[in-house]
Amino acid sequence: MNEPVTTTTDAPKPAVAAPAATVTHVDAGDAGYHKDLKSRHVNMIAVGGAIGTGLFLGAGGRMHDAGPSLFIAYAVCGVFAFLVVRALGELVLHRPSSGAFVSYSREFMGEKGAYTAGWLYFVNWATTAVADITAVATYAHFWSAFSDIPQWVLALIALAVVLAANLISVKYFGEMEFWFAVVKVSALVLFLIVGLYLVITQHHVDGNTPGLATVTEHGGLFPHGWTPMLLLIQGVVFAYAGVELCGIAAGETENPEKIIPKAVNSIMWRVGFFYVGSVILLSLLLPSSVYTAGESPFVTVFTKLGIPGAADVMNLIVLTAAMSSLNSGLYSTGRILRSMSLSGSAPRFTGVMNRGGVPYGGILLTAGFGVLGVVLNYAMPGKAFEIVINFASFGIIGTWGMIMICSLLFWKRSQDGTVTRPAFRLPWAPYTQVVTLVFLASIVVLMWQDGGVSRTTVECLPLVIGALVGGWFVVRRNVSSQVAADTTGQE
Repeated sequence: MNEPVTTTTDAPKPAVAAPAATVTHVDAGDAGYHKDLKSRHVNMIAVGGAIGTGLFLGAGGRMHDAGPSLFIAYAVCGVFAFLVVRALGELVLHRPSSGAFVSYSREFMGEKGAYTAGWLYFVNWATTAVADITAVATYAHFWSAFSDIPQWVLALIALAVVLAANLISVKYFGEMEFWFAVVKVSALVLFLIVGLYLVITQHHVDGNTPGLATVTEHGGLFPHGWTPMLLLIQGVVFAYAGVELCGIAAGETENPEKIIPKAVNSIMWRVGFFYVGSVILLSLLLPSSVYTAGESPFVTVFTKLGIPGAADVMNLIVLTAAMSSLNSGLYSTGRILRSMSLSGSAPRFTGVMNRGGVPYGGILLTAGFGVLGVVLNYAMPGKAFEIVINFASFGIIGTWGMIMICSLLFWKRSQDGTVTRPAFRLPWAPYTQVVTLVFLASIVVLMWQDGGVSRTTVECLPLVIGALVGGWFVVRRNVSSQVAADTTGQE
């Protein structure tokens, strides 16, 4: 009997009497990729995914609104981000796939689940791409040489540069992302060292003496009450967008069973060390009211220190972080869209690969939405980041929710003996999946309570659902035809 070429429905039943756990789901979207990503690439992709624009740029405005209590929001969201990526890691060990959770949704929920998961993820990264090019343009305006260049022009340049680099090959992507991550980690380590030195030595920063007094004398941990910190959780989730990248990268690396557990487990301490540690230090160095939404808080600190060139270097680093995030978004959506294309639920051109094993069709589609971000930067340069970060948060909530639903269904099948869970598992299943899903649902409620753009985002939910339902009726005939073709190919 021939090996199955692809499966677009739930896991197939064996033709002969055998334990169901021995059957392996195969996704046609995994064919054609080059296994060029090394362990160091995947590990640093995991780091880069967890350290992005949401921290380097978004933390400034959040510090101003919530005060030092922001570290609580980062810690809470970090725990759930770890649970999500740990659940994805277990699925990866079950079956590595470049289609990642879209492929797993297809295996455990059928084509409708894969369709929903894939397009929600696309919404996530298409809007994140807009946020990233907006951040690049904002950072560039820090320097007087670029201050007269319109924000939309800088956004377009950033998109063009990253798109060109992303289309070469996965090897170049991995190498570029490795060094991007090295830059980001080095910058945060440098900031933590300098920040600790300033706190220990009580060195004045803009006339302020670093330490607990900076917190207690300016309103305490909750200068504006509990509410701002709770409402900001929906924005903080955006900061963790990208933690799932290591799961997608598993499809293009050798020995994922050795690499992925190490990469996933390292995310937890990195989150605590970099995110929570950075926010705590920012709170100790300057009053939260000093930070603003239009400037990276790290740049603010170095500017106040008055060290010649320090703020320029830090601004260059955070600009690199935004470019890295944009690069990762184009990479991941290209792989996800290819998996969907070969099942009929995405445009056919998104499944096309070049000689370097790069699914350039899907990458170009995401870049096309980035162009819409350029238009947004032209029309509303002051509000572009705030608008897209809320829509990106919605996409992240949907993506994380689908991952946890897949994990829950995987656990259920393991109880039935249909599949066997790997040794690397999400702890305390199925309770962790349920608690995480409740947490994600609560974020939607918080978005509504926040009012403004956040509430508008929630009010757009029926439109998003309507678009997904309408889109399904458009593609379902293609999906059915592909299912029939795949079934015929297996006989």
